[in-house]
Amino acid sequence: MEALLKYFTGFSERQLKQFGALQGLYKDWNEKINVISRKDIENFYVHHVLHSLAIATQFSFPDGYQVMDLGAGGGFPGIPLAIFFPGVHFHMVDSINKKLKVINEISAAIGLSNVTIQHTRVEDIKDEKFDVVISRAVASLKDLYYWSKPLLKKRPVNEPKKINGLICLKGGDLSKEIADSNTRPRIWEIEKIFEEPFFKDKFILYVNN
Repeated sequence: MEALLKYFTGFSERQLKQFGALQGLYKDWNEKINVISRKDIENFYVHHVLHSLAIATQFSFPDGYQVMDLGAGGGFPGIPLAIFFPGVHFHMVDSINKKLKVINEISAAIGLSNVTIQHTRVEDIKDEKFDVVISRAVASLKDLYYWSKPLLKKRPVNEPKKINGLICLKGGDLSKEIADSNTRPRIWEIEKIFEEPFFKDKFILYVNN
């Protein structure tokens, strides 16, 4: 928790309790279903929660926004962001049902009511639209944007600054991946946001719709 309070202020008592409960819950669930690396449990708040919240340092989702977490896995970045933005709806999509069960159970345990889950392949979602799609280390940028684009709402012409597109967390040398994607993402170096060594060569990418 210290890592969060080092960079963020103004959490409500409810948010502090929700964030504070996460490590114990994930530790318990990880013993039943391996959703995150076991060696990461000790560094849980930096490697998973703070990493997820890097998105919140650059984007402020308005209340009422619909956000899809593509390939939600164990719930990152969606769960920490759902705590951070309680007025925003987060729809967690994954093709592995047991991971979604963990998301569902942890959300229920901390009283997180702005999270829903869907067991499906993202390619099979046809009738739903979202303001933003988020993802962490799921697939190449080319694939992520290909999957996301049909699911994104059209940005109103009179709201050019409205956040509307794909936001993903990635690491390593991304030059070839970005070139192959035929997109021009805006890029933030997370090591310039958070000083922990873990964030070296980790990035936030944003592709406008």
